Amino acid sequence: MNTTLGDLAQSFMLQRRGAALKNDIHRLTQELSTGRVADTKSVLAGNFSYLSDIERDVRVLEGYKVATTEAAQFTETVQNILDGIQTNSSDLSDTMLLISTSAVETVLPQVEADSRANLANLVSSLNVDFGGRSLFAGAATDTAPLVSEEAILTGLISAVAGQTTASDIFAAAQAWFDNPAGFRAAVYQGSDNALSPFVLSDQDRLNIDIRADNPVLRNLMMNTAIGVIASDPSLALDVAVQRAVIAQAGQNLLGSQDQMTKMRAEVGFSQSRIEDVRARNAVEATSLEFARSALLAADPYETATKLEEVQFRLQGLYSVTVRLSELSLLNFIR
Repeated sequence: MNTTLGDLAQSFMLQRRGAALKNDIHRLTQELSTGRVADTKSVLAGNFSYLSDIERDVRVLEGYKVATTEAAQFTETVQNILDGIQTNSSDLSDTMLLISTSAVETVLPQVEADSRANLANLVSSLNVDFGGRSLFAGAATDTAPLVSEEAILTGLISAVAGQTTASDIFAAAQAWFDNPAGFRAAVYQGSDNALSPFVLSDQDRLNIDIRADNPVLRNLMMNTAIGVIASDPSLALDVAVQRAVIAQAGQNLLGSQDQMTKMRAEVGFSQSRIEDVRARNAVEATSLEFARSALLAADPYETATKLEEVQFRLQGLYSVTVRLSELSLLNFIR
């Protein structure tokens, strides 16, 4: 028994076939341009667990990439600030030692001016924030760690008032900076707790704990501030004591350079560690991308061949459609 299709049914069948071929062309073109199969379900045969694990690990590594970038920028900023602080304190030390041996009394005020500028810069540097987060306030990331240089000078003058020798002045100054009821109560407003560690990978945590109340930084602030108050009229120190105080402050600043170098070396080690972890994460991410590509890769030669075949079939379908559209009773009976 012969079965024939009516004109309407035949037209509908040709439209469906044409739509299917167009979808195939779109899919194959996409695969050829991206290099990945469009229908992952058919490739994985319904087993998505392996691909899901890969994609989860890729997302985790993307998060670690953000963390390592932030940690690298954070430590670089800390390193640059410590570099500036060390350079300024070294220069001030040279100035103090030079002027303290000068026979000209009129140069002593230069120490006060240089020390005041250095102290203001030191406080400003330690109050710097990174992305809205304080660098040297420990866990109190929303707080500037130091009140102001004026708070330091006011507290220090009160602490050394009445002292008449250089050794007594430094002893009183050291006691005020070390006393929780002194410097920490009047000037430091950061946290006693360290900043939360940076999570760089599944195994790596990085702690950066340099706060503005660090003993090395306190020592710099103390000796710099002493350079400011040495000639303060309220203390009424004679010139010989002023020279002795300035000379001792210069020696102390000079002696702090090794400690500053050690602190910066520790930050440098952290920077190196961040780069090592970042490189390791990058290698792992590349391996995962390779595995995912191998799993979902579309063979370019095979895809191009299929695309050419589908295009040829679509062209043939168009030709048949045109031929059918030209049929009429008049053409049939000729």
